[in-house]
Amino acid sequence: MLYLAADHQGLKLKNQLKSWLSVKKIAFKDLGAYEPNPNDDYPDFAQAVAQKVVEDPENKGVLLCGSGAGVCIAANKIKGIRCAIGFNYQQVERFVQHDDINVLAIAADYTSKFKVFQLVKTFINTSFIGEERHRRRLEKVRELEK
Repeated sequence: MLYLAADHQGLKLKNQLKSWLSVKKIAFKDLGAYEPNPNDDYPDFAQAVAQKVVEDPENKGVLLCGSGAGVCIAANKIKGIRCAIGFNYQQVERFVQHDDINVLAIAADYTSKFKVFQLVKTFINTSFIGEERHRRRLEKVRELEK
């Protein structure tokens, strides 16, 4: 399952992404925000998505906030999450292939709706290549979480 969430800064872009996912018949669940609230806090949304992602290794998450940094930082505090901010599809492809990211952060203030479609399409259609060097590095990251 693909889980989505955004704070007030990412709400408009998240809603555009939801429409695109629906048209493409890609299953997703929206974990908020559902209305603009300038007092909401991105860590709440990052935690909600991160918890769903760690429940099942098949799950993935997309988080949106103004810069992308806030949700990325917060999501990475959850054990088992590997989140990165994507700005172009080549970068996102590499994140998945080499770092096996399971959450993609989007900088809503700097990303068009067409770009977010491209980033998310790449994120969900790319696989971890699993080379020994990448598995070794991810194991070292897991050791850091202990």
